[in-house]
Amino acid sequence: MPSRLVHVVDDDPAMRESLAFLLTTAGYEVRVYETAIDFLDRLDETVSGCVLADIRMPGLDGMTLLRRLRAAGRKLPVVMMTGHGDVPLAVEAMKLGADDFLEKPFDDESLLHTLRSALERDGSGPPRDPGLQDFVRRVGTLTERERQVLDALVAGGTSKEIARTLDISPRTVEIYRAKLMAKTRACNLQELVRWAVLAGIA
Repeated sequence: MPSRLVHVVDDDPAMRESLAFLLTTAGYEVRVYETAIDFLDRLDETVSGCVLADIRMPGLDGMTLLRRLRAAGRKLPVVMMTGHGDVPLAVEAMKLGADDFLEKPFDDESLLHTLRSALERDGSGPPRDPGLQDFVRRVGTLTERERQVLDALVAGGTSKEIARTLDISPRTVEIYRAKLMAKTRACNLQELVRWAVLAGIA
């Protein structure tokens, strides 16, 4: 049976309190840490569970925390919380071995689903999503322009930035984005990025 322990690492006291309340109410055992250093200092006694860490923290950030965990050979599943516009960091985190990421603000159900999946995998790495082969096939149906927008989105580009690069209007970028999301059947940017990383596109 998968562990029900979640280690929350976030420098924002309100966020820690909110997450601890939600997860405890959902039946999880929760340990909170103000800094990545606090968590790493207690790593020897941490043998199970999932790490839920903010990607941007003063001092030691979430990326460095992830690198140190993996360098120490610790396979605890790690879910990163990212702010808006942190897509390139999320891609890098998944390539470094993070199990998933959540873009703030996220809803309770998305968080619980993501943690449940990560705990079930128990450090065996990002999921081999059953929809992955279908995703790769569907990417092959994109037009050249839709593929350009996909690549730019996964690289973290905003609609305005993509519009400047491709010399089209931001509104046109949004139209292409809607089309490629429909064609790939990605529910949101998070899922699009996850699939792109797993497929080796990002």
